[in-house]
Amino acid sequence: MKSQLRLHSKWKKTVLIIPLLASEYTDPANLPVFKNILRQLTRMAYLSHIIFGLDRASEEEAFQLRDLINASGIKNYILQWNDGPNFSGIYRKLSEVGFNIDEPGKGKNMFLSFGIAIALGAETIGLIDADIRTFKRTQLDRLLYPVVALNYDFSKAYYARITDRGLIYGRVKRLLLDPLLLSLKRKFTETQEGKMLRLIDFLLNFNYQLSGEVAFHVDLLKKMRFATNWGVEIFTLIEVYRKSSSPAQVMFSDEPFDHKHQEVSVEDQAKGLNRMAIDIVTTLMNALVIEEGLEISDTFFRDLSITYQAVAEEQIKKYSDDASFNNLKHERDAEEYLIKNVFSHSILEAGERLAAPYKMTEKFLRFVNSYPEFKPFLQNGLAETILSVEQKAQQNPFGMPLTVSWERVANKIPRIYFDLIDVVENEKNYFS
Repeated sequence: MKSQLRLHSKWKKTVLIIPLLASEYTDPANLPVFKNILRQLTRMAYLSHIIFGLDRASEEEAFQLRDLINASGIKNYILQWNDGPNFSGIYRKLSEVGFNIDEPGKGKNMFLSFGIAIALGAETIGLIDADIRTFKRTQLDRLLYPVVALNYDFSKAYYARITDRGLIYGRVKRLLLDPLLLSLKRKFTETQEGKMLRLIDFLLNFNYQLSGEVAFHVDLLKKMRFATNWGVEIFTLIEVYRKSSSPAQVMFSDEPFDHKHQEVSVEDQAKGLNRMAIDIVTTLMNALVIEEGLEISDTFFRDLSITYQAVAEEQIKKYSDDASFNNLKHERDAEEYLIKNVFSHSILEAGERLAAPYKMTEKFLRFVNSYPEFKPFLQNGLAETILSVEQKAQQNPFGMPLTVSWERVANKIPRIYFDLIDVVENEKNYFS
């Protein structure tokens, strides 16, 4: 009986975080999906708080979210309006001490939500996306159980990305990330780089590395850093590899699982799957090159892209055969096009972002010293400026946006958790 009471008290110290955009409920096509999530959450009495981290919302849209939550019957919620006056002050306070979290997006949103959860005294913190079309409360039970009841410090969901029409999705995981990791494994096996192999094998052991449904024990969460771009999920796993003692993965759903799909955006690298692919490759390679110390040659990314394409084509054949055997729909031509015209280019683009500053400096200095028209500028320090900029680029060639850990924030701003509670109370009054 005592053990059951202890377990019950641990469930009562569980906080759920849902980062979302205003479009998740203002778009008529998305509203039924979000309403179903709210309906399911009303039945989850063990959650101490549910934090809705709201981005890209006007004041009217923030109040619209409040009304939807109130209408659902959820009482224990916190509306974290990131564009509003209250939480903007927290971001300013972080910036004043040198923690500049400027890149907008899911990573920045959930970073602040994690800080609030820690301030509220949570022991287990779960995170789910707001676009799950097939969400059921039992899925969240499964996600949280290893951390709450089995003493794991991290839990990640996996599921089959098959629609109710039998169409196979999960394109970025299947067609970019897995073939890329397998290509890197081949390279590191040949060069016998055990340190790199251990990280790659860890990532390959997860059935769905890019799922947005995760849970943390608070002791691990305090030590974690997060990417604030589309590479947030893969960087989270890399941080778990470095800092977790007992990670777990759970089958989130044994039925077809579906959420919102991104457009490919072949022509625009700043949008859709194109942007996502570049961010994921950049994030992964940043971890290997900058933080793990991988040495790369001038031809590394070109060779990696060639190997990747061969591996990806092998994977596509397997998916095509599996789909045929299981009577599923597989768009082989479209997936081959995606590999050749988007994902292979994302690997080359990551290489350009890494190597371009070094290659460019030598060529540029040679060019400006070859023409007398540049002489006045050289006398005024042009060459020194070029070398100075190159040095900055060497310090962080990818410029990957990262948060600091909340452990570091609390060390620099000892009262930060009290400040967060004050802001939460102000936000409650604002939306009351």
